[in-house]
Amino acid sequence: MVKITFMGAGSTVFVRNVIGDCMCTPALCDAEIALYDIDAKRLEDSYIILSALNRNINENRSVIRTYLGPENRKDALRDATFVVNAIQVGGYDPCTIIDFEIPKKYGLRQTIADTLGIGGIMRALRTIPVMEEFARDMEEVCPDAWFLNYTNPMAMLSGYMQRYTKIKTVGLCHSVQSCSRGLLEKLGMEDKLEGRTELIAGINHMAWLLNLYDKDGNDLYPIIREKARQKNLTEKHNDMVRFEYINHLGYYCTESSEHNAEYNPLFIKSRYPEMIDSFNIPLDEYPRRCINQIAGWEKERESILADGKITHTRSQEYASYIMEAIVTNKPYKIGGNVLNTGLIDNLPAEACVEVPCLVDGSGITPCHVGKLPVQLAAMNMTNINPQLITIEAARTKDKSYIYQAAMLDPHTAAELNIQDIHDMVDELIAAHGDYMKMYR
Repeated sequence: MVKITFMGAGSTVFVRNVIGDCMCTPALCDAEIALYDIDAKRLEDSYIILSALNRNINENRSVIRTYLGPENRKDALRDATFVVNAIQVGGYDPCTIIDFEIPKKYGLRQTIADTLGIGGIMRALRTIPVMEEFARDMEEVCPDAWFLNYTNPMAMLSGYMQRYTKIKTVGLCHSVQSCSRGLLEKLGMEDKLEGRTELIAGINHMAWLLNLYDKDGNDLYPIIREKARQKNLTEKHNDMVRFEYINHLGYYCTESSEHNAEYNPLFIKSRYPEMIDSFNIPLDEYPRRCINQIAGWEKERESILADGKITHTRSQEYASYIMEAIVTNKPYKIGGNVLNTGLIDNLPAEACVEVPCLVDGSGITPCHVGKLPVQLAAMNMTNINPQLITIEAARTKDKSYIYQAAMLDPHTAAELNIQDIHDMVDELIAAHGDYMKMYR
């Protein structure tokens, strides 16, 4: 029997989608489901909801068990076939709030702060120790399992696991499978969706739509470039940063404009405050999103728990398709985050890159891409540099690497001087308490 262990199962909406997808998949619908979390209430909520889903759409074919706290973690992982990771170490309150509010005191504004920037660095440093504990347990009780990581910052967390543990790890994101569709729909080119072909490669949240052809093999980029330029000139919309990428770099990238606004030194600039409005950049977006999601979930939970009426349709999340392909040996293609083992020629071997991967009974096999256009590789390198230094900080527990990662972060370096960066890092480490005690 397939065993699927979900780490961070208190992330109830996400666990519902991934496990719901598995229940909709014939090869997985009778799997043993192990739900692990450190929050008893949220774990119980997830169990109730998944049990209702199992009853309503799956004829109770799955066996669902819960495991609370580190003392039960090995049992949750024991003999797992797949381990899905969706943890958030420190949660929204207090850690995400700290990651936004302390930098704001220094004049450093952020939008999402979970992938790069000082917020992404701090999130990686408090998450890697927990994931390393997962890996050591897995090496003991399920050494052949695939670890499917959804937690951000993707490149730093997956990169650490791939370099410093023995666990088979792939990082998964939502943005690859929706990239070209979203672009074509925004530009009124829905007639080009059917039969299109594409190539996407780079790094997580900054992978590039390198080519896009219609069903007849016509290159769509010339008209995309012109339409994107005109759209940014003539209207305010929610994807202006990425359209500006097209205008100046020639290519579109995978993750949203609110994310990419903080991955570079070009858009959030205290000397040019008018750019926030000009490019429709939602500062402090992630805290707002968290508050709304928490409130929305509370309402939805009460409704589900009251009447048990819940159903599910298989989503576009990669996890169930990966599991299905490995279990059935039915090939499937994903965009996966893997170590750069000669996949992108002009990015470093230590980098975690996002490239097309073939999934089948033999596992996950990344595909060679070649060289990225030089300007795209250069943009990726501005993000890879702080990623690699943050990983080094986590490996060595040497605080000097944290300062260096922040100093080389594009947005942080563009706004703050070295002393302010040092002071901000020290204040963040202190505010995060036990999560960062190894750096004091």
